[in-house]
Amino acid sequence: MKSARNKNVRNIAIIAHVDHGKTTLVDFMLRQSGTFRVNQAVDERVMDSMDLERERGITIASKNCSIEWKGVKINIIDTPGHSDFGGEVERGLKMVDGAILLVDASEGPLPQTRFVLKKALEARLKIVVLINKIDRKDARPQEVIDAIYSLFIDLDADDAQIEFPILYAIGREGIAQKKLNEKGKDLSPLFETILEEIPPPSYHPQEPFQMLVTNLSYSDYVGRLAIGRVFNGSAKISDNLVCIGKDQTPRPLRVSSLQVYEGIRLQEAEKVEPGDIIILSGIEEVEIGDTICTLESPKALKRITVDEPTISMKFMINTSPFSGRDGKIVQSRKIIERLQKETLHNVALRVEMGEGSESFVVKGRGEFQMAILVETMRREGFELAIGRPQVITKEKNGVQLEPIEHLFIDCHEEFIGIITEKLALRQGRMINMVNHGSGRVRLEFSIPSRGLIGYRSQFLTDTRGMGLMNSYLLGYEPYRGDVRARTSGALVCDRQGTSVAYALFHLEPRGTLFVAPGVPVYEGMIVGEHNRENDLDVNPTKEKKLSNMRAAGKDENIILSPVLPITLERAIEFIKDDEQIEVTPKNIRLRKNILQANLR
Repeated sequence: MKSARNKNVRNIAIIAHVDHGKTTLVDFMLRQSGTFRVNQAVDERVMDSMDLERERGITIASKNCSIEWKGVKINIIDTPGHSDFGGEVERGLKMVDGAILLVDASEGPLPQTRFVLKKALEARLKIVVLINKIDRKDARPQEVIDAIYSLFIDLDADDAQIEFPILYAIGREGIAQKKLNEKGKDLSPLFETILEEIPPPSYHPQEPFQMLVTNLSYSDYVGRLAIGRVFNGSAKISDNLVCIGKDQTPRPLRVSSLQVYEGIRLQEAEKVEPGDIIILSGIEEVEIGDTICTLESPKALKRITVDEPTISMKFMINTSPFSGRDGKIVQSRKIIERLQKETLHNVALRVEMGEGSESFVVKGRGEFQMAILVETMRREGFELAIGRPQVITKEKNGVQLEPIEHLFIDCHEEFIGIITEKLALRQGRMINMVNHGSGRVRLEFSIPSRGLIGYRSQFLTDTRGMGLMNSYLLGYEPYRGDVRARTSGALVCDRQGTSVAYALFHLEPRGTLFVAPGVPVYEGMIVGEHNRENDLDVNPTKEKKLSNMRAAGKDENIILSPVLPITLERAIEFIKDDEQIEVTPKNIRLRKNILQANLR
């Protein structure tokens, strides 16, 4: 059957490592294509719609928008640059015919670039390379281009894929240029390259309507929304269609509304054509990966497949003495409902029942993805407890296999020794070391995923905050042996009360404290990290005894060391298997699984 192409549409994804300037570039693409009015007030990084994305300056969920250039509609998908959100990337790449690979002119292609590019090459997408931030003082565009060619060869790109066009850009000024030495004025060279190089979406004219659902949303007015790309045929409002799910049984639906992206907003559409990225409503039961097609000839498209989860984490109801003080939602039924709702939107997550009715196991790509999920729930008013992340192992021919990460580290030369020593204890093996002669080195290790749990905070301390660390999943290998977890014990509170400066001052020599004076504490709560390997029961509520000779505050003016507030990521890295984190909208507390000291 001969295929045709819809010349009026181009579908592209923007792929890059975290912080290489994807979202800023999309801002300028929207502005320069006339999407916003001349005097319209527009936020910076307009595509970062979640509060967490704005705070952290990263993309977490892939998002769509569109621009118009010379009568052609360009649909743009902004994908996350972090492999923990790989499920988002795989979904986004299903909708497009090409991708813009954005690379920093100084840092070059980094590990997450490799991860996303591998997915794009597997999907046979046409790649346009854009070297961004060429105005940096330490920009080295020529070397970076060589590194990109090496990366393509390394990822087994074929001859057609390796013949990619190269553009240079200053994203924050909205400038793109075809040659390095000529000064660009705007992004028109980029728009022209997209129209010339990215193939228009192809379709079979004789085939009936087929749409692949790649994302879900919800509207209070029209209910469940299915977002995806039309592969064949066309559809109108009030058409009677069917949705084919995992079980291959067609479920009837009637189209109540059709919308397409106009800029960052949604616009009602009477009819949709092949290649369009659309939002369809009129169906309640739909999952990511389903096909929506005609009633007369129901034919399913290939479902979206995502990489297997590598990490699992236990979610439980909060059983501490302070449960119910901060959060509005504490019941296990509400927690499991919320987790199941998350799996509808996030194809890379799986939820299973744990031991008993009040604990659940969530499986995903990495601890960072879990931390974002817990932080989102916490902001919605949930109160819950979470356990330490566990690595998911496999068994093949009677051999236990575990996930292995390819770890990249960029640091000063002086820290090579301490990093190598710490990673060796965690079963890491060095496989490469590159010294550019600039004082900084790039190290590469292969290391079990469990060896990285809890290492990030140590790494930042060891490199004085100047090291960069990234990793992606390499594959599965036989179990490498035990990894030493945290070597220090915990300072555990032995009674309920409120912490007192006098008691904390006398506990400071014992270790690092997590609580300041005036904080409510309970038995079994962890109030600090012990200097030694064992746990120590302490009393942070002890007040100074008064005598008839002295007043309470006379002897010493107590000055305590400042306490670094516990963040969710730091807590996840810190805890051992017999500990858990109590998460409420206002507080993050560390505690022992068994609170009573005599039972422990």
